Amino acid sequence: MWYKRSERQYRIALFFSAASLAGAFGGILAYGIGFMRGVGGYEGWRWIFIIEGLLTCVLAAAGWWYIADWPSKANFINDDERAFLNARLKADSDATAHEGFTWANVLQAVKDPKVWLYGACFHTLSLPLYTLSLFLPSIIKALGYTAAHAQLLTIPPYAFATILTVVYAVVSERYARRGPFIIASTLTAIIGYCMLLGNTDPLKRPGVSYAGIFFAAGGIYPSVALGLSWPAINVSGQTKRATANAMQITIGNLGAVIGTQLYRANDGPRYIVGHSVALAYLIGNIAVVSTIWFVLQRENSKRDREEREGKVQTEGEWLGDEDSRWRFRL
Repeated sequence: MWYKRSERQYRIALFFSAASLAGAFGGILAYGIGFMRGVGGYEGWRWIFIIEGLLTCVLAAAGWWYIADWPSKANFINDDERAFLNARLKADSDATAHEGFTWANVLQAVKDPKVWLYGACFHTLSLPLYTLSLFLPSIIKALGYTAAHAQLLTIPPYAFATILTVVYAVVSERYARRGPFIIASTLTAIIGYCMLLGNTDPLKRPGVSYAGIFFAAGGIYPSVALGLSWPAINVSGQTKRATANAMQITIGNLGAVIGTQLYRANDGPRYIVGHSVALAYLIGNIAVVSTIWFVLQRENSKRDREEREGKVQTEGEWLGDEDSRWRFRL
């Protein structure tokens, strides 16, 4: 609630880049914590969950005091700064509108085909995203490395993905476009999975598969970051936007449920089933993103035409993203 529409994507991408950055640091931590085997009578892998889980809980609890959802509730800014923030947000979107919760606004999101498309966008990315993040140590270990070395080898692909996520966010925001950049990034991931599937003997040529992992990670993470920003900047109406974001995450995470069943221990080192399904999902993502791009462009063109013909009201009550004055960000 602090940023204009044009500023939200970059912040969301920075937030999500922390996921790939956490993967990089997670590899280092997992390698080190793994040597705690026997401490307190626990296996090393248990300490990974205990230490990283406790850190998450502590930061989450601290967030109650240092995160303010509205400028009006922030005690670290003065009245002039608060007035400035409210003025810039009011001129840009509905962020400062006093909107009460109604089930009718929730239903608006459920009935909007674009919201379902945003969910499909994340769904077609979540399966490759979660399977890569969950099974990456196993995929690398199956190339002939020890479990400890596999943890260390997860670090470079995650670091590469973090850098690309930020780069895509900056460039995408500068050109005010998401669709073409998501497609380009997803194509990068597709190349990676083609390399993984095309390597018929990963044990003899582990470098080919490892390079494919770089392409996969470097393509998936930027696409997810950009895809998650679409409803945040295109859905108007606070309740409808909150519902749209929740629907996107819910629909998307169904892909993770499917993905957990795909990488079985006896499928290594090629993991044909898992990689093939991930590849199919990424191809589906290009189809979904192209559809969203087309739908939003068509709707903007229609509203531009109505504005030229004088059919758009320039004043009156705001009708959310169904208002003819609203333009979708592509």
